[in-house]
Amino acid sequence: MSATPQDPTPTVDGSAGPVLTGPSETPYDAAASSLAGHVQDSVMAELLSIRSSIDNIDATLVFLLAERFKATQKVGFLKAEHRLPAGDPGREAAQISRLRRLAGEAHLDPAFAEKFLNFIIGEVIRHHEAIAEGLPVPGDIQPGVVGTES
Repeated sequence: MSATPQDPTPTVDGSAGPVLTGPSETPYDAAASSLAGHVQDSVMAELLSIRSSIDNIDATLVFLLAERFKATQKVGFLKAEHRLPAGDPGREAAQISRLRRLAGEAHLDPAFAEKFLNFIIGEVIRHHEAIAEGLPVPGDIQPGVVGTES
């Protein structure tokens, strides 16, 4: 699935920006808020403008995660082919340390970054185990392409 900019819907202040959508997306109301009608129009307009950026970032994160999991599935096939363990604790520890440092540099809570990465690593290992057992994996790719993950 690839991201395609859709015609943006103007916000209260008339500003607009593209919203990344997928081919089967149901309509999304970018102005949905339980605050509508309870705050000044100028405040609502500013909220919608900021939220538009957040929506685009969220969409980008989803597509980046999809690409990351495509790469890790390639690694899973390579590991299965060579009967390697699903996890690589040395790499995982190095990645956690690296991302904690990057998080600090980016002014993001390193503990949050570690929890997020641990969740991803857990999913990757679960996928690698499923691949090794010949089970289907969400977003399954074709085996035989080498990647560079855990």
